[in-house]
Amino acid sequence: MTWLKGAVIVRREIVHGKPWLGVPQIVVDDSEGLLVTFTPTGAPFGFATGPWPTPTGRHPWFPNKVWKGHGTLHLMRPGDSYAVWVFWEGSQREFAGWYINIQEPFRRTVIGYDTQDLELDLIVEPDGSWSFKDLELLEGRVTEGRLTRLQVSAIRDEGARIAAELRGGHLWWNLSWASWQPDPSWPTPSLRRGWSRVKA
Repeated sequence: MTWLKGAVIVRREIVHGKPWLGVPQIVVDDSEGLLVTFTPTGAPFGFATGPWPTPTGRHPWFPNKVWKGHGTLHLMRPGDSYAVWVFWEGSQREFAGWYINIQEPFRRTVIGYDTQDLELDLIVEPDGSWSFKDLELLEGRVTEGRLTRLQVSAIRDEGARIAAELRGGHLWWNLSWASWQPDPSWPTPSLRRGWSRVKA
């Protein structure tokens, strides 16, 4: 199953086998070995009712209603346990850096794809310097019941592996994505009705 450029699909986060977040994205590229999607400004969030394994019983992004900022690109390779997010900032939409989001490998569905954010991230600045983000939060996710200790160990290993690649200057993605511009004719997408009822 592949999608045409401009198609609207649903990115869902899955926890304990059930979707708890859905957000519409626009397909930028779906070719062999690479899926690129775009979350535009104003894309609505959908939150499934819980309770979920968080302090509030809701998804961590709740009660935010829409995606803000300049929109975000998501670069994903099949089988990778992370996605590369591209951010911009300021009135001139300047490139703000690469955000390596450690997550479960994406799995295609009839409405889009499923994954799950695994908390740990690496932020790569425009000058190439980088740092970990949220490393200190992993143990808390075990206490909450969102992650197991085995998962946390695997997440730390994946973070260390990616860090080693960054130290070696290895960035597999095309750096021209930093200057990518969305098609001005694309409307703000709506979230498909029944998104949470599609089997994970």
